[in-house]
Amino acid sequence: MTPRQTEKGFKASVRDYAGGVKPRDLPKLWRRDWQRAYGIITHDHPDEVEPEGWLRRWWYRSKTLFIEFTSRLSPPRRLLFALCLLLALLGLQTDTIEVGGETIETWQHPILLFISVLGLVFLLVLELADRVQVRDELEVARQLQRDLLPRQAPAIEGYSFAFSYRSANTVGGDYYEFLPLADGRVALAVGDASGHGIAAAMLMAITNATLKLAVDTDPGPLAVAEMINKALVGTGGPRAFLTLFYALLEPASGRLEYVCAGHPFPLLRRRDGQIRKLGSGAFPLGLRPRLDLETGSDEIRAGDLLLLHTDGIPEAVNEEGEAFGFDRLQRSFEHAGTPQEVHDRIVAEIEQFEDRGEHDDDQSLVVIGRLAALDG
Repeated sequence: MTPRQTEKGFKASVRDYAGGVKPRDLPKLWRRDWQRAYGIITHDHPDEVEPEGWLRRWWYRSKTLFIEFTSRLSPPRRLLFALCLLLALLGLQTDTIEVGGETIETWQHPILLFISVLGLVFLLVLELADRVQVRDELEVARQLQRDLLPRQAPAIEGYSFAFSYRSANTVGGDYYEFLPLADGRVALAVGDASGHGIAAAMLMAITNATLKLAVDTDPGPLAVAEMINKALVGTGGPRAFLTLFYALLEPASGRLEYVCAGHPFPLLRRRDGQIRKLGSGAFPLGLRPRLDLETGSDEIRAGDLLLLHTDGIPEAVNEEGEAFGFDRLQRSFEHAGTPQEVHDRIVAEIEQFEDRGEHDDDQSLVVIGRLAALDG
C-alpha cells in the first residue's frame, strides 16, 4: 500500500468515526447539543430571571447546571463526582523549581490529577451504560408501538390511502388507525397525546386499546369519544390528555360522520380544488369527566381528498424558529394528485423547510382519496 493510499484510508476512517460531520459544522452542533442538554438538565429548576451581564449570567448558569446535574446522580456517583473535583483542584496546584538556573512551574500533585481524570472517565462509563440500557429498552418499546400502528392500508374498493409517522423521540404519542367494520363502514382515527416520549406513548397505547373496544361496542363518534375520555380521565394528571379526530366512513356513499376533540381540523379537498375544514372547537379528551362535543358530517365524493394530520406538521420549525404553519400546509394541499403524491409532496416540503435533520414534535400525516373513476 502506497503512502497516498494509506493517507486516503486514514481520512476515510476519520470520516466514518465522525459520522460524516464536517469540522465547520462542529461549533453549531456542539452549541445545539449544549443548549438541549442545559434545557433538559435544568428543566425542573424554578423559573427565575437571569441576571444581566455575561459574567453574572455565566456564573448563574454554571451554578444552576452544577446543582441540577449532581442532584440527578445517584448518591454513590454524586460522592465520586465530588471527590474527583476535589482531587482535580488539589492536583492543579502548582509549584516552581529551578533546573539549570531556570525557573520551571510544575504541578505539585500530578498523581491526584491523573486519579481525578480516571474517576471522571469511570463515572462517564457508568452513565453511558445506563443510557445504553435505556436505549435498548426504548427500542423494544418503539417496535411494540409501531406494531400498534397500521402497516398497510385497508382494502376498500374505490379508495386509496397514504400515511406516515415520524416520532421526535424513540417513542411518541401520535396515533392513527383504520378499522373496517362488519357492516362495511370504516372507522378512521388520528390522535395526538400530550407531551413526548414514554408518557405520550403510554397514552397512545391506552387510546389504541380503548378505541378498539369502543368500536366493537358502539362505533358511533360520540360513543367512542366518551369511552376514550373515561379511560384517560385521571391518567397521568392534568397534563395527560389526547386530541382526537374520529370518523365513520360509508365507502359506498362517501358519507363521513365525525367528531373532533381539540384536534387540528382535517382538510377535505374537493375535485375542483376547493378546501373545507372539518370539525369544531372542543377540549381534548382526558381533561374533564363530561364532554361537550358536537358531531359533524360531510361527504367524500369521487375525486376528493381527505387530509388528516397531527400538530407536529404545521408546527414544524426551521433554523430561524419560523413555523411551517397551517396556511403553508393548505397551499400545498391545494395541488391535485393521488394520495401518495400529495403525501410525498407535503413530507418533502416539510423536510426541506426544517432542513435540520430532526424535528421537535411527532409528525403524522394521512391522505385518503376517493377514486374519480367511481363518479357516475
